[in-house]
This record gives sequence, C-alpha cells and structure tokens, in this order.
Amino acid sequence: MKGKVIWLTGLSASGKSTIAHEIQQLLKKRKIIPLLLDGDEFREAVADHNCGHDPKNRIINAYRISRFANLAVRQGLVVIVATMSLYHEIHNWNRNNFPDYYEVLIKADLETLKQRDPKGLYKNFSSGDAQNIPGMDLEPEFPLNPDLIIENNGQINEVKKVAKRILNNCDLL
Repeated sequence: MKGKVIWLTGLSASGKSTIAHEIQQLLKKRKIIPLLLDGDEFREAVADHNCGHDPKNRIINAYRISRFANLAVRQGLVVIVATMSLYHEIHNWNRNNFPDYYEVLIKADLETLKQRDPKGLYKNFSSGDAQNIPGMDLEPEFPLNPDLIIENNGQINEVKKVAKRILNNCDLL
C-alpha cells in the first residue's frame, strides 16, 4: 500500500483527537494499521522540555511531527495526524513533501471550544494563568485550501459519520 497522510488541524477542543481515534478504529476494522500522531502525545513522547508553546516552538514541534510523518509515509504507512499546527508554512511544507496528503480543518465556534475545554486552556487563559493559546492571544493561520472543512459544533454521536466522510474522501473506505 502506498503511504498517505490524513492531517487534522484546528483549535484546541475542536475534536481533532476524537475524530482521529475514530478514523484509526475504522481503518483497523479494514485491516489497515495506521500510525496516529496526536500533537499532545507526540510532545510527551519527544519529551523536549525546552520546546514551549510560543509561536517559534510551536513551529519547531509542527515540523518535527511533519518530518516524522514523512518518514512513516515513505515506508508505506497511513498516518493520521491530529495537531493544531496552525501555520501556513507547515501546511505548505506538507503539501510539497507528502505525495498523498489530505488536509482537514476542523472548526468549532469559541463558545463550543470553551464548553469542551478538556485541558482547561481557555479557562486558564481567561483567568490569566495561561498564554500562547491559538485563537486567544495567538492568531491561528488556518489552512488556505484544506481538502475538507468540518464544522464540529455538534455532539459526540457525529464522530463516526465525520470519520467515515474523511475516509471516503481519501479512498480508504
């Protein structure tokens, strides 16, 4: 099988990880074992405590994820990436370096993001205990030409439907 990247991007709490895990499960049912690179899990695995969340370090981390995904894709793996990486230079690098790249922008309105807020980022920002939060004090650069835009203000029961839509568009279902 030829390698492929499904890149899910959006703000924190937009549903990237949840959708990515559902895509992973659907692929496993089809006997395709994908590599899932979740931004938070990747940071934890790399354990570079000098790599913060300011814009410069966010770009460094996004390039790490892109290059690691590229390594896996060249070996024929399907790679699912769930990360903010909201910088045009990353999106451009991905488009120029992955032979089969499918970019999905997952959007949710700010009220929905604040209600979900699993990591407490928006709450901590509002109380002054956090900074460098995309969509708050950092201006996100959403993809200019994503292959698909998902409006994810809905409920968790929509996840399977969204994941199937993505896989159908990628010719993996």
